[in-house]
Amino acid sequence: MKEHIENKNITNIVILGSTGSIGKQALEVADKHPERFRVIAIAARDEVSLLQEQVQKYNPLAVAVFDPDAYLQLREKTGDQCRVLAGIDGICELTSFPEVDTVLVAVSGAIGIKPTLAAIRAHKRIALANKETLVAAGDIVMRSAREENVDIIPVDSEHSAVFQCLQGETSYLKKIWLTASGGPFRDFTSDELARVTVDMALQHPNWSMGPKITIDSASLMNKGLEVIEAHHLFNVDYDRIKVLIQRESIIHSMVELVDGSFLAHMGVADMRIPIQYALTWPGRLESPARSLDFTSLTAIHFEQVDDSRFPGLSLAYEAGRAGGTMPTVLNAANEIAVKSFLNGKIKFTDIPGLVEKTMSKHSLILNPNLETIFEADNWAREICQAMVKGGKV
Repeated sequence: MKEHIENKNITNIVILGSTGSIGKQALEVADKHPERFRVIAIAARDEVSLLQEQVQKYNPLAVAVFDPDAYLQLREKTGDQCRVLAGIDGICELTSFPEVDTVLVAVSGAIGIKPTLAAIRAHKRIALANKETLVAAGDIVMRSAREENVDIIPVDSEHSAVFQCLQGETSYLKKIWLTASGGPFRDFTSDELARVTVDMALQHPNWSMGPKITIDSASLMNKGLEVIEAHHLFNVDYDRIKVLIQRESIIHSMVELVDGSFLAHMGVADMRIPIQYALTWPGRLESPARSLDFTSLTAIHFEQVDDSRFPGLSLAYEAGRAGGTMPTVLNAANEIAVKSFLNGKIKFTDIPGLVEKTMSKHSLILNPNLETIFEADNWAREICQAMVKGGKV
């Protein structure tokens, strides 16, 4: 194992969120190229059985689990095979191991903020698959990355597409065009949206993802979070970030340049492509994904977003333009609202309403520090949860 770690041709990676959709696909990428990638640490929230299987297969130096009870179970199951760490401090410790080259942040929620900052302080390359980190704390995270001269490579398919299109073109950028499939309800009327069930919302037409991001995609809140993320990643004003429905999910996003040229990134709907690129940039490797078959395409469609049926996107623009703690509040309220919908406590159409009500109750704080951001996050969760419990949706 020590030989592999010291091999300069090997990229030593930490996968935070190894049991989730992105994390498992990242492991598939590592399996495809064992000569290039070594998984030296993994982390998850509480999925003990799957973590144990991953420890057995990849023999990492360490594993971290967020939940205290899961930590005790995992430590008992793994024995002396590797170090077992606990809590957010344990997850952060993984990112600072001297052997680490790249940290893939694929945990869900605002929990990704502290490990991302820890990895930046340790001067590790970041492969970022956690939207909430930049939505809630984008100013702080990007400023820290600039100060420490650390690369943050986006893993989201849309931001990876923009990142790739902008190679050598940044100074000529006019607009960013983020594309969205429109989700499973893009043709639903307002009345039909009010009758959406959890099972219906979890059936995304093009992508296979975790439940939270799948619900966000169905409501288009996911696209709103991506707008805020793009603002921070590419230092672009909100007026220059546009969203289009692209039903086939073939064009993953585009950039418009000052001379009228458009550069589009195309490919099959397979997250292993942007995951792998984030780990190999600026180089490339053969992908485990299938190739795009142009002869099978009958058409590529573009449409505008209907804000009246999908208000989550406009709420995200509103929060992003307000700045300060408002994007944090948007994100936290949305997490609670989505969880409440998944648990059958509210309707699908109640999600943006809860977010909007929580935002309206918030006293904006500009230029917050990290402590203030977490306070705003907790406040928004409590307020939104109270509205759900009180039936004020």
